[in-house]
Amino acid sequence: MNLKSTLALAAVAALAGSVHAGELVIATVNNGHMIEMQKLSKNFEQANPDIKLKWVTLEEGVLRQRVTTDIATKGGQFDVMTIGMYETPIWAKKGWLNEIKTDAAYDVDDLLPAMRNGLSVDGKLYAAPFYGESSMLMYRKDLADKAGVQLPERPTWDQVKDLAAKINNPKEGVYGICLRGKPGWGDNMAFLTTLVNTFGGQWFDMSWKPQLETKPWNDAISFYVDLMKNYGPPGSAGNSFNEILSLFNAGKCGMWIDATIAASFISDPKQSKVADKVAFAQAPTKVTPKGANWLWAWALAVPAGTKKNDDAQKFIRWATSKEYIALVARTNGWASVPTGTRKTTYASPEFQKAAKFAAAEKLAIDTANPNDSTLPKSPYVGVQFAAIPEFQAIGVAVGQQMTAALAGKTSVEAALKAGQVAADREMRKAGYYK
Repeated sequence: MNLKSTLALAAVAALAGSVHAGELVIATVNNGHMIEMQKLSKNFEQANPDIKLKWVTLEEGVLRQRVTTDIATKGGQFDVMTIGMYETPIWAKKGWLNEIKTDAAYDVDDLLPAMRNGLSVDGKLYAAPFYGESSMLMYRKDLADKAGVQLPERPTWDQVKDLAAKINNPKEGVYGICLRGKPGWGDNMAFLTTLVNTFGGQWFDMSWKPQLETKPWNDAISFYVDLMKNYGPPGSAGNSFNEILSLFNAGKCGMWIDATIAASFISDPKQSKVADKVAFAQAPTKVTPKGANWLWAWALAVPAGTKKNDDAQKFIRWATSKEYIALVARTNGWASVPTGTRKTTYASPEFQKAAKFAAAEKLAIDTANPNDSTLPKSPYVGVQFAAIPEFQAIGVAVGQQMTAALAGKTSVEAALKAGQVAADREMRKAGYYK
């Protein structure tokens, strides 16, 4: 066979491959809202018969690994990726993501400003929010009433500590407060970074020098360790979101500061023994309200390497639209819609009626600002993380030290010193300073 014939056959094969390639490959995380999106996506396929969807559903840690490797190596495995507020600004600046193109029907101005800003670079949207969250205080109003304490909409950490002391009753199996202790940059460090922020601290100063041995870090972590030792449940060093959710639903936690998404679970009588006894307030503050509550979105993005940009954009516009939220409401009820993305969701009387946490959740999201989350000026974007590639390794190393301090295996000072050394090593290695 001559070269011309070989090339002709190759061209035909390529064409055949591209016909099959009408498939849109979507990488997503295996949580409830995303699984529901897959079920409902038959509606999208019916309206767009030329587009077939192929789902790659993965656990959060595996998803992060797979999409990061694929996008960094320009692998081209995926046409739509589920990513978060941490990756979006980093990848957009590297040119790894296509800008999200919206039309008038999509109504980009309906997106909550905090979500839109957190997923934008230089005013351009690079990932569309599928659902969003902040963090807030969830507490047992019956126990607070019994103690004669009325919490304001924005309590201070001192007020929270006082209430924890009053309602802590280990003999009856109720602990004053439950907080994350399990190590990880998105685990204990998500919560602890907000605590440090409100105590007046930051991860890095304007020269990118780590700040772990400063007074705000010491004050915040000492406060946390003391609070949990006195009023937290045993084994707190192993507790993350799901463990605390189980404790709270079983009636064992007086207070909990964590993701706003938890509110729908703890107020659901099918899951929670205390569903009718919970109330909500903003995340507690100390020295400053800045960065007291985090901001996160699971969002859909188009990798720059895709050959199917238009179809990918069309799918993302559908999955993050007002119409999609209405479809979920019609199918499963308003209490099941993905929250934290659109103003119209919170304006809906049906949603307000179904979700008693709606106003507190929206206020938390609206007041979180990833561009101004620390009292001293910081060089990074992010509330509960610093949006730089090195942060994952730093957050993991520091998280392990904080867990050791909480478990009483090391002192707060020693843990912060070890964290500082680890952070300094990573930043020098990456060339932020010599």
